[in-house]
Amino acid sequence: MAVHAPFAGVARTLVAPGAEVAAGEAIAVVEAVKLEAPVVAPCPGTVAEALPGDFADVAGGDVLARIRPAGEGR
Repeated sequence: MAVHAPFAGVARTLVAPGAEVAAGEAIAVVEAVKLEAPVVAPCPGTVAEALPGDFADVAGGDVLARIRPAGEGR
C-alpha cells in the first residue's frame, strides 16, 4: 500500500524499512512554509520501502512509503 505526500514540501522520514507500524502512526512529516503535516500509516503493517529519504523535496502525491498490511504474505 503506497502512502503519499499530502502537498509539496520537504519530507522527513520517521521509519525505516522493516519497521512495524500501527494504523495512525506517523511515518513521515512534510513541511512547507512553516507548516508541518504528519503523514500517518493507513493500516497496521510493515514498512516495505521508505522513500525518498530525509529532507528530500517532494510534490503533492509523491510516494513517501510503501506498507505491507499486517496479515499479507511477503
